[in-house]
Amino acid sequence: MASRNPSPASLSTPLLSDSISPTPTTNGHAGHHNHDNDDEESPTVCGGDGGGGGDPFAFLSEDRPAWWSPRGVSPADPFRNGTPGWCGAYELVRALVCAPVAAARLVLFGLSIAVGYAATWVALRGWVDVRERAAQEGAGPMPAWRRRLMWITRISARCILFSFGYHWIRRKGKPAPRELAPIVVSNHVSYIEPIYFFYELFPTIVSSDSHDSIPFVGTIIRAMQVIYVDRFSPASRKSAVNEIKRKAACNSFPRVLLFPEGTTTNGRFLISFQHGAFIPGYPVQPVIVRYPHVHFDQSWGNISLGKLMFKMFTQFHNFMEVEYLPVVYPPEIKQENALHFAENTSYAMAHALNVIPTSYSYGDSMIMARAVEDGKVNCSNYMVEMAWVKETYGVSTSEAMALLEDFLCMSPDKDGRVNAQDFWAHFGLNCTPLCKKIFQYFDFEAKESITFRQFLIGCAHLRKQPSFQDACETAFERCRNPLTSHIGREQLADVLRSSMLELMTDNGMMKLFKTLDVDDDDGISKDDLMASLTKLPFMIALFAGRINGEVYIEIV
Repeated sequence: MASRNPSPASLSTPLLSDSISPTPTTNGHAGHHNHDNDDEESPTVCGGDGGGGGDPFAFLSEDRPAWWSPRGVSPADPFRNGTPGWCGAYELVRALVCAPVAAARLVLFGLSIAVGYAATWVALRGWVDVRERAAQEGAGPMPAWRRRLMWITRISARCILFSFGYHWIRRKGKPAPRELAPIVVSNHVSYIEPIYFFYELFPTIVSSDSHDSIPFVGTIIRAMQVIYVDRFSPASRKSAVNEIKRKAACNSFPRVLLFPEGTTTNGRFLISFQHGAFIPGYPVQPVIVRYPHVHFDQSWGNISLGKLMFKMFTQFHNFMEVEYLPVVYPPEIKQENALHFAENTSYAMAHALNVIPTSYSYGDSMIMARAVEDGKVNCSNYMVEMAWVKETYGVSTSEAMALLEDFLCMSPDKDGRVNAQDFWAHFGLNCTPLCKKIFQYFDFEAKESITFRQFLIGCAHLRKQPSFQDACETAFERCRNPLTSHIGREQLADVLRSSMLELMTDNGMMKLFKTLDVDDDDGISKDDLMASLTKLPFMIALFAGRINGEVYIEIV
């Protein structure tokens, strides 16, 4: 892995980025990599990109197109657990020896949950309804007598930690006064940190709506005066930030605790921070958590909750270290926004942890989880450093996930790579000379196959071209049926013939038509074409002849 010294200015760039650099042109076309056989196999006379050479997307910009240089992808995997397997002599002996201990711990765990739940239920009795009715106006802090009753639950939380093998926890530093740092942020490695902070600080937390329905745990979370958020809803995120600001401003509320990474990692890297903790502009105290180990990695990465709990129960002692760092203050210059505040905090935490900050994010964990769900191997190969992609190209996680669905349908190999035939077969197209040129746009490594990262960045780069939207509108106006104001099958067939795709089968033609007919009403409207080309912008090259008023003729 290429190492770098973490600095606030570097945290927004990928660990190993696909830098953009112009490539020299030849005969008026942008240079790419050499495929000398292409011209020999398919001699053509073309008025533009055709199959003989050049850039199939040159019409999108007057300037030479920018290509990303063929650098390698970061080998970092911040979500991989180091000991996910069951096998091994040490694992077997440890499980057998600790079996009686595990049974006793399981009993302690169950009793602690029961006692904590009962105490919490009593503490919330008669108060939850009032809180829910006042939610629109902003609920007040929990009354003092209820908070004192919650000490029973907090002690139960410490017993739960004991049952998991955390008999003692090394602590360095101490929490800053609530008046000085009303917001606490921590790295997130396991489900253990929320339990520890519940016992230590009893803070207000930000949590997903889905956590409210978890048996027992959901009730305890509500007692923490939780701030619910739907991370995929801009309105919900804005409301959560306002609630963070309101509760941080009032000393009657407990501290607000956030895990700005948004998901658990293996602790060997920091991933990109979300900005909810930093937008309000209050001082933040970073806390770092370590889990020193030799045989058993306690991180909640690509390992199930049940397996992780079993390993904890059958480990005689699990080590945990918590270090409270100095308070980080918001930038004094107003022009320096939450991004700089988050970067400064991330740098302080990365320096204390002695780890490398990366541009991976929660979106990468979602991408990897989808690949796992689809039964793919080497699923970390699908990650794209989503924070950098979003910052550079404006691609949202939902848009990346939509592209991933198409990519997974292209039959990636065990290394997560797709060749040209499988790529175009997904859209019903043959690998014609034009299609080869389009595929070469993504295949900057000249490996005759592409990764999901190349596919995503290539699409994002095309969509960002200044004239892309105008090209899409021009394509529709010059291809639509003037009687119906739609592009029908006949009009699409004419477009494909002009692009040297006349050898398509009827099934292939229907497959491509359905791809472009988003609302499935047997006609490609302007909205359909704009939506499909925005998602799959490389398809605009199929309309280049109509956009330029040119006709391509293939010599057989």
